[in-house]
Amino acid sequence: MNWTETLWLGVGFTGQALFSMRFLVQWFYSEKAKRSVIPVHFWYFSLAGGLTLLTYAIYKRDPVFIVGQASGLFVYARNLYWVHQEEAEPAALDHHLKS
Repeated sequence: MNWTETLWLGVGFTGQALFSMRFLVQWFYSEKAKRSVIPVHFWYFSLAGGLTLLTYAIYKRDPVFIVGQASGLFVYARNLYWVHQEEAEPAALDHHLKS
């Protein structure tokens, strides 16, 4: 195996590790809360892992893998949008009340 293939294999495994971390993070936070929760870190690991895996899929020219990862990225990004919108609402309300 040449160094280019080794590098891309590293990219693929890094993406898989990032994507897998989301489950460990979710499990940890759920155990801590004693209920099922999805922390914001879950979505960041999803996005980072998904982007890395999409890059690897494009390199491998695997259309099934590309479509799967690309479509997931929209879900992860949209959930992060909602999380940040929710965080911004109290600040906007506070600003409105002070006006």
